[in-house]
Amino acid sequence: MRLACVFSSAAKSQNPIKTLFRRHRSLAVSALPIMADSEESLRRALSEKQAAVDAQAEAVRALKARPASAPSEIDAAVEALKALKVEAAAAARLLQAAVSRNGDGSTAGSREAFRQAVVNTLERRLFYIPSFKIYRGVAGLYDYGPPGCAVKSNVLAFWRQHFVLEENMLEVDCPCVTPEIVLKASGHVDKFTDLMVKDEKTGTCYRADHLLKDYCKEKLEKDLTLSAEKAAELKHILAVLDDLSADEVGAKIKEYGIAAPDTKNPLSDPYPFNLMFQTSIGPSGLSPGYMRPETAQGIFVNFKDLYYYNGNKLPFAAAQIGQAFRNEISPRQGLLRVREFTLAEIEHFVDPEDKTHPKFVDVSNLEFLMFPRKEQMAGESAKPMILGEAISKGTVNNETLGYFIGRVYLFLACLGIDKDRLRFRQHLPNEMAHYAADCWDAEIECSYGWIECVGIADRSAYDLRAHSEKSGVALVAHEKFSESREVEKLVIVPSKKELGLAFKGNQKMVVEALETMSEKEALKMRASLESKGEVDFHVCTLGKAVVITKNMVSISIEKKKEHQRVFTPSVIEPSFGIGRIIYCLFEHSFYTRPSKSEDEQLNVFRFPPLVAPIKCTVFPLIKTQKFDDVAKIIARSLTAAGISHIIDITGTSIGKRYARTDEIGVPFAITVDSTNSVTIRERDSKEQIRVSIDEVAKVVKEVTDGQSTWADIMWRYPAHAASLVDEE
Repeated sequence: MRLACVFSSAAKSQNPIKTLFRRHRSLAVSALPIMADSEESLRRALSEKQAAVDAQAEAVRALKARPASAPSEIDAAVEALKALKVEAAAAARLLQAAVSRNGDGSTAGSREAFRQAVVNTLERRLFYIPSFKIYRGVAGLYDYGPPGCAVKSNVLAFWRQHFVLEENMLEVDCPCVTPEIVLKASGHVDKFTDLMVKDEKTGTCYRADHLLKDYCKEKLEKDLTLSAEKAAELKHILAVLDDLSADEVGAKIKEYGIAAPDTKNPLSDPYPFNLMFQTSIGPSGLSPGYMRPETAQGIFVNFKDLYYYNGNKLPFAAAQIGQAFRNEISPRQGLLRVREFTLAEIEHFVDPEDKTHPKFVDVSNLEFLMFPRKEQMAGESAKPMILGEAISKGTVNNETLGYFIGRVYLFLACLGIDKDRLRFRQHLPNEMAHYAADCWDAEIECSYGWIECVGIADRSAYDLRAHSEKSGVALVAHEKFSESREVEKLVIVPSKKELGLAFKGNQKMVVEALETMSEKEALKMRASLESKGEVDFHVCTLGKAVVITKNMVSISIEKKKEHQRVFTPSVIEPSFGIGRIIYCLFEHSFYTRPSKSEDEQLNVFRFPPLVAPIKCTVFPLIKTQKFDDVAKIIARSLTAAGISHIIDITGTSIGKRYARTDEIGVPFAITVDSTNSVTIRERDSKEQIRVSIDEVAKVVKEVTDGQSTWADIMWRYPAHAASLVDEE
C-alpha cells in the first residue's frame, strides 16, 4: 500500500489560524534573545517621555508656588504638560502593542480566545476530558474519548508504518514498573528532578522555574514602566532559566518578591524534587522500583539480546511505544504537561566511527525551518535550510542524525502539522549533556508558543556504558578483522579510591567525565599532569572545574594486536511525545466558517484522512425505507473494506448532519439520494461527486489510504452541484 501525504487544495488554502500564529517567537523558548530594536527604542522613548512629563509637572508646580508668576505663563506650562502627557500615552500604547503581540500581529488575548474555542470543542465532542471528572478530577491526568482514541490510534499506526516498517526496526514492549537499580544506572534516581518551592503557611507546592518564568513574562507584557535594561535582564533570565542552580533561582525569587500565587504567602527556598512515581515490587517492600519516566531504558538493557537477534550486525534500531509517568509538581497547559503520557521512542545503534546513513540521500533535499544555536545566540529567528547543506556545513553533526531529522519532518507534515509552524531547534551548550554529540528538538508552534514535541539526539555511547558498568554485563558490539592488526589504544583508568576521597558524593560524575574524554583532551591532560602534577578539569554535570592530580587517573597509549574491534555503539534517539503532537495537531486542524445563514460560526477540524477519527459518514437524504436500506448496504461494504464510518438515519436536515460530522473532522460524507448512485462530499471544499453504489467503498478507500488525492477523484467522477438546502 502506498501512503502519501495528500491534502485537498481547499484544505491548504483555508487557514485563518496560520495567519494568526505564523512565526510567533515565544518567550518560553530556551534561547538567548536580544531585545528587538523596535521594543527597546519604544521603552527608551516612553522613559524619556515620562521623564519629560515629570519635569514639566514639577515646573508647573514651581510656577504656581511663585507669587510673581503670570497666569498666561502658568497656562502655557499646563498646556505643554498636557501635550507631553498625550505624547507619553501614545508611546505607552505603541509599547503595549509591541510587547503583547507576536511577530504575526496576534495578541495574547486572541491566542487565549482561540485556544478556548479549540478546547471547548474538544471536550464537548469528547476528544478528551479531565480524568475522574465526577470527583473533580486530578491535575495532569486526562481521558481520551472515542474520537480522541481514534486519532491517537491512527497517529500511532502511522508512526509504526513510517518508522518501524520503513526502517525494519525491532519493536519491543517492556514493563512500566522498573527496578531502582536500572534507573540508578541511567541517572534518573539522582538527577531526574525539578526545583520545587512551598507556600510556607499552607504547604502548597509550586515549580520554582514556572513561578520565575511567569513573573518575567508578566512584567515584560504588562509593566510599561520597565526600563530597556530591566527588560533585557528579564529576557536573559527566561533564556538561561534551565541552566540556573537552585541557589540562583531562589535568589531571583527573593529579589523580585515573588510570593505564592494563590495566597501571596512567602515561599520556601527551592529544593530538588524527583519526578518519578516510586513503588515497591513484591509484598515485602524490600525491592524498590519506579514507574518508568521514559521507555528508552527497556531498550538499552535488552541491547545484547537485540544485537544477537539482528545477527550481530550494526546499525540497527529498536522501537517502543508505551506509557511513561512523571509526577509533575504543578501540571498545566492541558495535554502538553501531564503525569501519564504516551511516548514513542527509537534507539538507533550505530558504529561511533561511521555515522553515515545509506538512505540519507532520500531526505537530503528537504527544506524546512531550522534554528541552529549560532542563530539563537545572535538573537535571530529560524530560517529555511536544506538538510543536505546543514550536514555538509557541520550544522548537524552527522548523516544518521540528519536522516532522522528529515524523517521526523516528513512524519509531522503528513499528520497535518503546518510546515510554517514547525521548526527544528538545536540545543544550546547549557542544555546539552556532557556526553551528547548533538541534539535537536522538533518544535511546533501553538497558542502556548513553541512546544517541544520530538527530541532527536545523538547520545553517544553513554547509556550502554552506564548499564554495562552497573550490571557487569558488557553491552558492546564487535567488528571482526580479516587479519590481525596492531593498534594503539588510549587507556584511561580513573582511580576511584582517590577520586572518592577527593570528591565524595560527586565521584561518579568526575569518573564519567574522565572516561568520556576525547583522545585530544586525554593527551593534553596527561601532558599537564606530567609537567605540573595537576590540572583543572571541567565536569559538565557538576557545572564547574575540579582539580585532578597525578594519582587520580592513569592515561596511557598501548600497542596491541587485535583480531577484532570491540566497541560500545553510539545511539541516535528520536523521542516522540504523542500527546503533545496530537494537541498541536488539534490546534493546527481547527478553523471556523459561517453557516449558510451566516448567523453562526461552524467549527471544523481539517484532519487529513490519515488521522481522521472517522473516515466517512453515510446519510440518507430523507427518511425512507429504500434509502435506509441503501445506506446499510454501503455501510456493510465500508466495513468489509476496513473503513471507519458512522451511519445517521435520524432524518435531521442534511446540513445539520454535515455540520455535526465536520466538527469531529470526518473528511467525507456519503449522501444517499437515490437507489443506484450517491454523492460523496469533501469536508473542506464542500465539493461533491456522484458515484455508483458499487464503487463507493473503493473510492473512499483509495483517498483515505493516500493512493489518490481528492483532486484526482474529482477529475475521474462527475461533479454534483449541491443544492442550497444541503448546507447549514
